[in-house]
Amino acid sequence: MLAPRWHRKDPSQGRGTSQTRPHDPGEVQAVEVINAERSPPGVRARGALSVQPGSGDSHREVLRGRHEAPGSRLVVQGQQRVTPFHVTSADGTFTLPHSHLCASHDQEVTVACFASGLRCLEAAALPGEIQLVPSIMNNLLNPDAIFSNNEMSLSDIEIYGFDYDYTLVFYSKHLHTLIFNAARDLLINEHRYPVEIRKYEYDPNFAIRGLHYDVQRAVLMKIDAFHYIQLGTVYRGLSVVPDEEVIEMYEGSHVPLEQMSDFYGKSSGNTMKQFMDIFSLPEMTLLSCVNEYFLKNNIDYEPVHLYKDVKDSIRDVHTKGIMYRAIEADIEKYICYAEQTRAVLAKLADHGKKMFLITNSPSSFVDKGMRYIVGKDWRDLFDVVIVQAEKPNFFNDKRRPFRKVNEKGVLLWDKIYKLQKGQIYKQGNLYEFLKLTGWRGSKVLYFGDHIYSDLADLTLKHGWRTGAIIPELRSELKTMNTELYIQTVAWLQTLTGLLEQMQVHRDAESQLVLQEWKKERKDMREMTKGFFNAQFGSLFRTDQNPTYFLRRLSRFADIYMASLSCLLNYDVSHTFYPRRTPLQHELPAWSDRPPAARLPLLQEAQAK
Repeated sequence: MLAPRWHRKDPSQGRGTSQTRPHDPGEVQAVEVINAERSPPGVRARGALSVQPGSGDSHREVLRGRHEAPGSRLVVQGQQRVTPFHVTSADGTFTLPHSHLCASHDQEVTVACFASGLRCLEAAALPGEIQLVPSIMNNLLNPDAIFSNNEMSLSDIEIYGFDYDYTLVFYSKHLHTLIFNAARDLLINEHRYPVEIRKYEYDPNFAIRGLHYDVQRAVLMKIDAFHYIQLGTVYRGLSVVPDEEVIEMYEGSHVPLEQMSDFYGKSSGNTMKQFMDIFSLPEMTLLSCVNEYFLKNNIDYEPVHLYKDVKDSIRDVHTKGIMYRAIEADIEKYICYAEQTRAVLAKLADHGKKMFLITNSPSSFVDKGMRYIVGKDWRDLFDVVIVQAEKPNFFNDKRRPFRKVNEKGVLLWDKIYKLQKGQIYKQGNLYEFLKLTGWRGSKVLYFGDHIYSDLADLTLKHGWRTGAIIPELRSELKTMNTELYIQTVAWLQTLTGLLEQMQVHRDAESQLVLQEWKKERKDMREMTKGFFNAQFGSLFRTDQNPTYFLRRLSRFADIYMASLSCLLNYDVSHTFYPRRTPLQHELPAWSDRPPAARLPLLQEAQAK
């Protein structure tokens, strides 16, 4: 956002301009604060700058005027400091003495006005209008772009590998409802849970990926990259836990390393569980619903047993084939056809790239899905196809050999000496895969949606390049492109800057304003969170820090995108360059910035 300027008006000029000559005592100049957003009711503040005689050669500048919204506040920024004050009189009149202006005659003074429904105003000499906020809508983020954590050129990639679920194929909203209902029924029928929990239905808007679950305390929460809990995102059942209770529970808001989940996000029973899989969204919701039922009905229960039972029920929906049979029976209902998977694969094949598939899903399920989205000849596009790989064990266990699967899905006993094109293999391990194919190092790029199970071992242990598929990215970027979001975040950044500069003022009036700003900042943060998800906010950001999910994404994925279709927007020799974002010590503090730079940069506002 541009810094608003209040220009002293030279009487010899028609428009407001900056001037460096000293004012004569008694000189009066008209000023007006204009609503930059041009939104009704068009709040304005009018005043006049006068220079009062002082002792010796000094002069004392005074701004007197009237604000049309009594009870609002102005902020005056001079070369030395920023000073807030309220317009508290009944008719909105105000007076700013020299102590508030704090600017010599050759310096510009910035005035910003904040009122209900108003974000940032600019003071300007009359007549004329000044557009404060630049055309930031011309700088929108592309939801179909590929984003880079690490520099990578596609010209170096000879082999492309893919996961299946939520990478090559995307599922409709009906699938999570299916998983939730099936697991809920398993809890009732096999684990003897109260039949009354059947009244709970799946809410697709409750949880987001990347959340942590405290198994011992039965609370679901969002944690940032520094292991701090984002207050206001801790849920016991379907109800938010008050901040005070969270702080008492954890003796603050920090979660020690030994209480965090293990490398793959799993829980040992004494640690937290992190839900990284897209399939885990119904699991989080079911956990919360069953917790809610027990709490509301004052039923004593052991949270560890509840977690294990829900986890086992969700697992059984997959391993017992419930989900697979339902999808195969109504493939058009559950699989989204519009992700242009065939176009991506065909493009890579036309450029002579080798391709392979490694998935945990079973053979017949993958075959029917790929026939639907790619065609019956889908296996001709892949050099190697591996099903039921049991990732992440596939990347670490050297003991399991490959087994060939025939056309009828029957496992053969042949010893595997070569991985043949058009053939389907089951299980195996990555070390045998590397031995049989010779596909090693940074010439291989593998895509998957699970940051741990799909990508972590490949980049840390084997040097493959990795691409994360993050379907939520597209909707979040579209939200970030809305005018309301951009303006809200810009104002939030402005408040933060003002708080940093104003904290040096210890007088009662300044401290009162500071407390009001802190409350408003907290409210604005809650509003920003609600743009993405009412309970937990953005997948990628807490109030001010990256989420733990984003921290792991940045470490284990060279590039990330909303879907594989984004590859169609790039040439096969394209190089992805990560943006050089300034480190904290490479930026001046708010209080060290010159006046024109103290309001947030556009890039900073949009990055939030």
